[in-house]
Amino acid sequence: MAFGGFNQGGGNNAMSEINMVPLIDVMLVLLIVFMITAPLLTHGVKIDLPAASSQPNEEKPETVALAMDGDGKLYWNDEPITDADLAGRLAIAAAAVPQPELHLRADRETRYQKIAEVMSAAREAGVQKMGFITVPAK
Repeated sequence: MAFGGFNQGGGNNAMSEINMVPLIDVMLVLLIVFMITAPLLTHGVKIDLPAASSQPNEEKPETVALAMDGDGKLYWNDEPITDADLAGRLAIAAAAVPQPELHLRADRETRYQKIAEVMSAAREAGVQKMGFITVPAK
């Protein structure tokens, strides 16, 4: 018994279409399997945890204001100091835990060389945090 069309020609042409039905069947089976197993993967154990409230202890380091006027005089927290005292005070500040922040305030007339010397002395002493204080223009 011969299967085929009503074409009585004897040519055996190859079938050039892909049969999609088996692929769709496999996809539907996989979809059903994943739909059944997905809720099982979200397994969790319900436990009653104790509640605790605490505030983090934030120790803010103190700030040291080192001011320089136009004449080159130094002020440690508004207290006049000499150049010789500066290295000792910077070493004490660098050894403190937590280390204070060094805020540099310089007068407009202060020479850049003096500011650079103070910054270099602070780095040699081990001061990690240093910033400049400025007055915003009005």
